[in-house]
Amino acid sequence: MNGVSWRLERRGAMRCVYRVLRVSIAAAGIAWFVAAGGDVSSAQAQPAALTRPQADALAAYNKALGDFRAILKERRAQIAARQPLPDRPGQALYLARNATMSTYKDLTDALPSKIGRPNKFGIPPAYFDADNEPLIDEYLAIFAVMQAPPANAQNSATPFHDVIDLGTAIARAKGLDPAHADVAGRISLAIFFAETNGNQNMGNARSNKYKGSYQTGVAEDQNGRKKWAAIRKSIAAFDPALIARDNKEEARVGSLDHRYNHWTAVRDGLMNAHAELFPRIPAIVKTLPDPIDQMKLFELIQIVPSPTKSALASGNFAGYRVSDPTIMGFLRNNSVFTFGKADRAKTSATFREILDAMWLFNEKFERALAKFNEIKAARPKG
Repeated sequence: MNGVSWRLERRGAMRCVYRVLRVSIAAAGIAWFVAAGGDVSSAQAQPAALTRPQADALAAYNKALGDFRAILKERRAQIAARQPLPDRPGQALYLARNATMSTYKDLTDALPSKIGRPNKFGIPPAYFDADNEPLIDEYLAIFAVMQAPPANAQNSATPFHDVIDLGTAIARAKGLDPAHADVAGRISLAIFFAETNGNQNMGNARSNKYKGSYQTGVAEDQNGRKKWAAIRKSIAAFDPALIARDNKEEARVGSLDHRYNHWTAVRDGLMNAHAELFPRIPAIVKTLPDPIDQMKLFELIQIVPSPTKSALASGNFAGYRVSDPTIMGFLRNNSVFTFGKADRAKTSATFREILDAMWLFNEKFERALAKFNEIKAARPKG
């Protein structure tokens, strides 16, 4: 064999070896990605481009997604087999959903190219992959079963109207003019959507304490009943029909837990915490002209009442800063600064930042606003 032939043959052999190595390395990368729960086409699109932090973020997300699917499957099987559910059966589902969204945000922070198309839930795409919409559909369906009202719950045929009527009447009794009383009715409906997604008399799969249309505890309900008793006469003076309805519902509920009669649950829930802030609605509307922001403020009265009231009294609501770790913990437990390492690392926030971080409530509040406008438009003027 002459030198030229030998060199050509050697060069060809080396090319062969190189091709085999290249294919093996790519295959190994794809195999690792698939084992982690990934998609082959995605792996092929970026076979060896991941840095270690990116690969770690991807692995964490795939694990969280797998855990979410597993707990959904487990709860669905338990429900289908009519097996006893664990205490607070929704908590594990909630935490698994949060972990999925958190690790996805970490992944999109590390790999912005992973941010995809908008989703039907209005969740920012950086926090949620729209391909997983069916998982959230199943999540909501399972919660609907676990949180179904008890058999003796007393529904209303007009649940949305009731909330608006009660909120508006209470606001009028607190001295508000008709326009601002309307705002109170709209806000009251928003809290109903925020707490129960607009479902009356529901239980709570994440808590043994909070129940009913306004998700109150026993002590809160009793406090609301006392405050309602003190305001009834002033409402009767301008709205005797509402008080007649109230008498009917009181007779109907009897000795039943008032939180499982829609009317009394909403009435007592509003009187317990929100009604005392109704006189501030004119100032709140000036400070926060956006109706969704107004709704978020009153939802914060449900989540972190004391600092919210302090912020309102400060004269600079948007700039008032919260730094208490306990308060930040309450916010995180209600899906505010919950998703992703960057959000969870926050040790303080202004109320403007808190309102902006309440994006998970946006879709519910938009539906509440639409329902309020629909009901108001259908009612006779004057």
